[in-house]
Amino acid sequence: MASTVAEQGEDERDKSGQPAGDGGAGRTAAGSVQPEVRRNWRVRLRRDKSLILMTLPAVALLLVFNYLPMVGTITAFQYYDPLDGIRNSEWAGFANFRQLFGDPLFWHAMENTLYISAVQLILFFPIPILLALLLNSVLNSRIRSIIQAITFLPHFYSWVLVVTLFQQMLGGAGLLNHFLRSHDMGTWDVMTDPHTFSLLVTSQVVWKDAGWGIIVFLAALSAIDQNLYEAAASDGAGRWRRMWHITLPGMRGVIVLMLVLRLGNALSVGFEQLLIQRYAVGHDAADVLDTFSFYYGIGTQNYSYGAAAGIFKSVISLLLIWGANKLAHRFGEDGLYRK
Repeated sequence: MASTVAEQGEDERDKSGQPAGDGGAGRTAAGSVQPEVRRNWRVRLRRDKSLILMTLPAVALLLVFNYLPMVGTITAFQYYDPLDGIRNSEWAGFANFRQLFGDPLFWHAMENTLYISAVQLILFFPIPILLALLLNSVLNSRIRSIIQAITFLPHFYSWVLVVTLFQQMLGGAGLLNHFLRSHDMGTWDVMTDPHTFSLLVTSQVVWKDAGWGIIVFLAALSAIDQNLYEAAASDGAGRWRRMWHITLPGMRGVIVLMLVLRLGNALSVGFEQLLIQRYAVGHDAADVLDTFSFYYGIGTQNYSYGAAAGIFKSVISLLLIWGANKLAHRFGEDGLYRK
């Protein structure tokens, strides 16, 4: 009998981390239960060693290409000279920013950036969601895999190849104008028309990245409990009602998260894509913040001026993602991070 009581006491000691008959054991002076004792960091390191080793290359790339170059942002506050280096260049304070805010070319690039970003947000953002819903409705897994492969493939093409393909289709000697000439309907060189340039670059983004963008939404669809669909169908709900009351609410958190990320990246509308097509449509239509920093900063060897434009873009992007996340919290979603 005594041995049984001792064994029970040892079991209780193992579970709670305190002696069994300690009266106030496991409680603080206020009477609340103490949190579970955290594992020693060496134990956690041994446990997660494989995961840490797997993430080290990604962390190294992030540090080298994203965080280490941030040291160079100090040049925005200098009259930077590569021969003198950062340490010996003359200090300028906010002179580069005053010049930037007084430059009409900068504000024109800002206007183009916001306009193209708004067009892409309206016309491109919903398309991966719609494609994910359509693919999810395909019952045949083989057909679904073929469609996924076809839509994913353009993502791996370079922008040079994408623009070349559009040139062959919509350029002055492309298929569209060949068809128009053969029917005596005149010609229309879409690739050099500055008035439709925002629609052109948006269509290129849709063709290239819409298939890749559905991956996250397909993962969100796979997480929805299928019993909900069966229960709704047994209650007489049709396909549209099931999509409206089950599918879309189940995807809402992911949609809000992707929207927050999209708004945070709104001022980056495709540097390489616009750089390739800038001479075709002119700088008035194709200049955005990224190309402005390149041409009027690096191109003119005025590195401090380009760095100032880059800092301005980063600050505005940070404010956009912060505001979008606050808006997501108001609608009851977690957004990018919780409160």
